[in-house]
Amino acid sequence: MILYLDPLMGIAGDMTVSALVDAGADPAVVNAALARLGLGDLEFTFQKVRRQGLAALHGTVSSPVENAHRHLADILSIIQKGGLPEAAAEKAAAAFTRLAEAEASVHGCGVEEIHFHEVGAADAIADIVGACAAWHSLGCPPVECGPMNLGSGFTTMEHGTFPVPPPAVVELLKGRPVFAFGPAVERTTPTGAVLAVTLARRFGPMPAGVLRAAGYGAGSKDTEGMPNVLRAVLLAEEPGDGLVGVTEAQIDDMTPELLAGALEVVRSAGALDVFVTPVQGKKHRPAWTITVLYPPADEAVIGDLLLEHTTTTGVRSSLWKRRELPRTITTVETPHGPLRVKVITLPSGRTRMHAEWEDVKALSRAAGVPAREIAESFHKWLP
Repeated sequence: MILYLDPLMGIAGDMTVSALVDAGADPAVVNAALARLGLGDLEFTFQKVRRQGLAALHGTVSSPVENAHRHLADILSIIQKGGLPEAAAEKAAAAFTRLAEAEASVHGCGVEEIHFHEVGAADAIADIVGACAAWHSLGCPPVECGPMNLGSGFTTMEHGTFPVPPPAVVELLKGRPVFAFGPAVERTTPTGAVLAVTLARRFGPMPAGVLRAAGYGAGSKDTEGMPNVLRAVLLAEEPGDGLVGVTEAQIDDMTPELLAGALEVVRSAGALDVFVTPVQGKKHRPAWTITVLYPPADEAVIGDLLLEHTTTTGVRSSLWKRRELPRTITTVETPHGPLRVKVITLPSGRTRMHAEWEDVKALSRAAGVPAREIAESFHKWLP
């Protein structure tokens, strides 16, 4: 499954959370993640609204009144201690780190000197953590994003009135496709921009796939002329004619640490699978064959990454036929927190289930319970 963010009419943090919930993310999972942050009664309330006649979901954050100016270390500590699923925590921490780096570049100072004001309040933490939790609830799908509508006009911030887009948004979106369209208002906020660049592996047109679901997240204003919404689309990845791309390379001169880091880059680019096979190379030297599986359209991207991040001087690619079992993700409420479970349908129609290891690991760490007990016991918590 691919999650495609379509910000042609704008993107903000609360719009992102709302769009993902409208597309199928569990709002209870979002609010459970916020409750674990220790910031008081922090939660989203969702309601259906209309934006220029289009029905959309609008999320409002209820948060304690505060004027906290938090530094990056303060926010990372809140996230680290929040007991979030590891993948969601990593994305949230990465988003705030990117935001701090952008602010530091704009203000000409060190990252450690940045204190967040507009983006450091509890409701902005809710936006970023809530969006990452919603993405996790959807099964952590790879994310792609359309061109960013920045809007136009002026916006007022703590330091005064600035032209749209504000400086931090400009810094965050360097190298990404942008445009300006519609009434003179701010269309892309710093939290919306940082969520897009943190979650998305690619910016461009919607990829090919079977459309499974769509959600619309409403902004606070109902602007004239175009609906102020962010669209989120879930697409099933179905390679044409049941084909999968396969690229291989042979490595005999990299340390295990460097090779592991390189393969993580390839995996995060949307590879379906990456594995290593020990072989005997030329001159009887121990070597590894790197095998990467991916949607056929990504052949050039995967090949470039292998050539760029490993010591190989060449790759070989082919197309293989592939047969897959249908699978879905369901969330089970356990005494230790929500646990995603993969449900696989066999040719006979029977099913088998596996608890998602990242969730098992996160719950084990947070609850002090052996991972084995959670992995072997989830059946008794099924509805």
